[in-house]
Amino acid sequence: SGLTHATLVIEPVIDHFYAMPASRSRRQPETCPLCQRLVSLTFHHLIPKKLHRRTRFQKQYTKAELNQGVWICRLCHSGIHDHYDEMTLGRDFNTLAKLQADAKIQRHTRWVAKQTVSKRKY
Repeated sequence: SGLTHATLVIEPVIDHFYAMPASRSRRQPETCPLCQRLVSLTFHHLIPKKLHRRTRFQKQYTKAELNQGVWICRLCHSGIHDHYDEMTLGRDFNTLAKLQADAKIQRHTRWVAKQTVSKRKY
């Protein structure tokens, strides 16, 4: 058959792609999972690095879990940090699904989705 191994495992790879440890591959998805825009992405730690040294988080999560994150665009990333402090993010918004389900984040990402993508030369 013409199917390759990559073709057969594409679905799990896509699921894993958006929530991966920071130490993993720095490959980025093409679109932001929050606003769906095709832009450059930044890595957002689902549990902010500032909290990694706190005993509560060290006891509750493995080192790998502490380093989990998602690739999101700069506008969505800034919006998340504008709306919530690090403790709230680490405690209440430590998965992509929780971020996507939040009303404040949804409102912000709807606004971001309407913004034009600038075409900068690097």
